[in-house]
Amino acid sequence: MVNLILCGGAGTRLWPLSRVLMPKQFVKIFGEYSLFQRTVLVNSDFCSQQCIVSNAEQYFLAKEQLQQVEAGEASFMLEPVGRNTAPAIALACLGISEDEVVLVSPSDHLIRDSEAYSKAVARAAELAKAGNLVTFGLKPTGPETGYGYIEAEGEKAKRFVEKPDLETAKKYVASGNFYWNSGIFCFKAGVFLKELSEYAPDMLAACKEAYEKAAVESSMVRIHHEDMAKIPADSIDYAVMEKSKNVSVVPCSIGWSDLGSFESLYNELPHDSNGNTQDKNHIAVDSKNNLVMSSNRQITTIDLNDMMVVDTADALLVAPLESCQKVKSLVEKLKDKRPDLLHSPQTVVRPWGTYTVIYEYAHFKVKCISVNPGSRISLQKHLYRSEHWVVVSGMATATVNDKTVYVSPNESIYISAGSIHRLQNEGKLPLVIVEVQVGQYTGEDDIIRVEDDYKRHE
Repeated sequence: MVNLILCGGAGTRLWPLSRVLMPKQFVKIFGEYSLFQRTVLVNSDFCSQQCIVSNAEQYFLAKEQLQQVEAGEASFMLEPVGRNTAPAIALACLGISEDEVVLVSPSDHLIRDSEAYSKAVARAAELAKAGNLVTFGLKPTGPETGYGYIEAEGEKAKRFVEKPDLETAKKYVASGNFYWNSGIFCFKAGVFLKELSEYAPDMLAACKEAYEKAAVESSMVRIHHEDMAKIPADSIDYAVMEKSKNVSVVPCSIGWSDLGSFESLYNELPHDSNGNTQDKNHIAVDSKNNLVMSSNRQITTIDLNDMMVVDTADALLVAPLESCQKVKSLVEKLKDKRPDLLHSPQTVVRPWGTYTVIYEYAHFKVKCISVNPGSRISLQKHLYRSEHWVVVSGMATATVNDKTVYVSPNESIYISAGSIHRLQNEGKLPLVIVEVQVGQYTGEDDIIRVEDDYKRHE
């Protein structure tokens, strides 16, 4: 099987843990591995390769994290703009043999019971080989109103239903034949495309056109923005699954969570004897049942109960745990007042290394930049800021306009606004510099790329 992993989500309901440039699927919430890495590992026993659908920013995160778990063969489908799950799956399936069985996995879900999951996948593969569209129906543990449901008769799907109110959810659970819609699917690539041609022919035609015009680079397919924008946006549920007469359900209990809220995250994390999530930086006095997540700062609580305290390097969230669904409303306010806090964490992973914003104020910013051995940033210029680079460790190869110089530790170089420049690490150890930006505007979008090894576009 091919594991088709969908990485497009931004995970805003877990802000400030999750940001656009570091969404929740790539955050190592549960220790050594991110949710994305866990998805790869849990499917590695029965999937020979991965096909990862992501945007350009997430491509570099996914590629690096694949290397960390020594995953096998992987290909990438890069979307310049999201059009929901149906087009994402269709574009990937166009590059897969029509008889290949595809296991579609969200990249940001948690599966605790790998043995039960393995059995469910085996049954799903059998049904998929027989020509069925297969979805995983999760046996509900309670009347959850935040999930869609599937009504089934044995392994045959009867209907998909939207998120119900509480009374309706109670009836569904009591009936015994309703399951949570997991968002995990299994089918032959050709079967899915055939069903899509019947129920969403315009979408399939637009996907085929976009795929045929795409840029192909080794194991990566990059869809052009103008072609992606023409594809109708819709979910796989609305476009195909709710309409098809060819849908099977594999009922299962796999220790699943979509981690769609801080309440669900609280339920999955280990707790101390007082019901607080375990955090080495938390000291509590008479505090119970709190979700506490720290970055590096010491957190202390007194007489605090049933709250969430989520601390990151640049933002702090404090609220009653029962109000976690209101994070969505908070994010809407941040879009207007502080969109930068939604976009980037303090430390940002780039294809060439990382940068950390140390300090930022009106008209200046201080960063620590680390460039990996053999890597370089894009050849670029800025309209509104100048930069002063001080080398901390390693040897910098600095290009400024038509001159290239070597800068040793404790030496510096100045780049005036408008100068075309590049920073490169030709050594075998990481290059670390402190960058001081000064100008009327120091936003990350003041980058005009002249040349880029990673073919990014600003």
